[in-house]
Amino acid sequence: QVQLVESGGGLVQPGGSLRLSCAASGNLLRMLVMSWYRQAPGKQRERVAGITSIGISNYADSVKGRFTISRDNGKNTVALQMDSLKSEDTAVYYCNVAFSNGASYWGQGTQVTVSS
Repeated sequence: QVQLVESGGGLVQPGGSLRLSCAASGNLLRMLVMSWYRQAPGKQRERVAGITSIGISNYADSVKGRFTISRDNGKNTVALQMDSLKSEDTAVYYCNVAFSNGASYWGQGTQVTVSS
């Protein structure tokens, strides 16, 4: 079993920054990709960014140049640095890990609210 614990959400003004963190524990053998997703009210969950075990990352077009994903394989953590935040970034953010056998696990979610 795998457990994911997220932290770092909160309220921030437009143009501000937040850093989300996610710590994975449990049976992490063959963990491949660590990702962040988000879901705004009334919208489908969307993938924000992902990073492989060798550090290859990709981003949704809506966050390119503003968000940075990073990973520490030794600590089994993934972080999402969010800069130049906009009101449309308001959502619940979820950490996800995917394994080579097709298994996928989700964190409990952390609320990010961008508002003045």
